Amino acid sequence: MAFPVSDAPRRELFPEIESFASGWMPTDSVHEIYYEESGNPQGIPVLVLHGGPGGAVNPGMRRYFDPAKYRIVMFDQRGCGQSRPNASLEDNTTWTLIEDIERLRERCGIDRWVVFGGSWGSTLAMAYAITHPERVSALILRGIFLLTRKELQWFYQDGASMIFPDAWERFIAPIPEDERHDLMAAYYKRLIGEDRSEREACAIAWSSWEGETVSVEGPGARPDKFAEPDFAVAFARIENWYFTNGGFFPEEGWLLKNIGRIRHIPAWIAQGRFDVVTPISGAWALHRAWPEAHLDIVPDAGHASTEPGIVDSLIRATDWAAGL
Repeated sequence: MAFPVSDAPRRELFPEIESFASGWMPTDSVHEIYYEESGNPQGIPVLVLHGGPGGAVNPGMRRYFDPAKYRIVMFDQRGCGQSRPNASLEDNTTWTLIEDIERLRERCGIDRWVVFGGSWGSTLAMAYAITHPERVSALILRGIFLLTRKELQWFYQDGASMIFPDAWERFIAPIPEDERHDLMAAYYKRLIGEDRSEREACAIAWSSWEGETVSVEGPGARPDKFAEPDFAVAFARIENWYFTNGGFFPEEGWLLKNIGRIRHIPAWIAQGRFDVVTPISGAWALHRAWPEAHLDIVPDAGHASTEPGIVDSLIRATDWAAGL
């Protein structure tokens, strides 16, 4: 399969657009899922999966797609964004999210769609495709996260701390020294605890640690939302819940072990060379297991989807997928 290679000026985001439909979708649980559609109602269906887990969709995510070509479907995952109830961990697993994706696909009357996701969104996109390969026409993945113990230890215990020691000090500050040997467990105890003020303080610290490391520009480039209590509590609780439970996968390395189920699906991988949140080693391991997928290593980028090189790669990817 031929993938475009270009030395042309970097591509930029498409203009802002409004959604043409939105609402809440009931599930078979307590959750109601917020979703929206934008672009061309008759266009190529694409599902956009946000990161975290615990993040949310935002209008900027529509701008990676030519609105004349794509029917853009986005939703807030369980407990996130405008989905209800906020920050809920009940029936909140990778597998219930996959059920929600299928429920949303059927609700929208879509047979197959392009699936687009970055960071945790790449994890969920691969898990969904492995489970329902017949429903995926192409995959566009950014900041590959295989959700392995090694990746979690790197970011939440020992590794990224050596690159961002200033931000790391702020991350560990809420945790007593005698509990810092297992920071995920220490945060878990507080994020699901009954002390509301401690839960909020820890959520902001957890969320801000990620916010301060997403960009090659460093801590000063942190998006404001990571320090906002309403966002941080859902983000931190759900993210820690998933990570403490190993993504609810049946075994370590489940994604790579099952990648053979989706190697026939056209795929584009955009990965920042200096990504500290989801290091390039994950994308490289995926590339070795899935050589048919196009790996685009962006030489001057970190993890953020808004960095110029990542934007360029993703816009070229959506143009490529539209031509399949």
